Amino acid sequence: MGFLGRLGRSIKRSFIGMINFFRGVGTELKKVSWPTRQELFKYTLVVLVTVTLVTLFITLLDLGIAELVKMITTA
Repeated sequence: MGFLGRLGRSIKRSFIGMINFFRGVGTELKKVSWPTRQELFKYTLVVLVTVTLVTLFITLLDLGIAELVKMITTA
């Protein structure tokens, strides 16, 4: 079989593999335990509070280090 024949078989195998992949994705998505609206709200709130607290901590740390550097360089 020539080059075009092998190329055709490779394309067909790739296409079939892609179809099987998406079928598998659909099957796995049916098995997922999705959170309820209430759980999703709680999880989102936890993430937002955590991000806010970490942001505040890093901001305060940065301001403190900047003040120390200013004190050292002006002395």
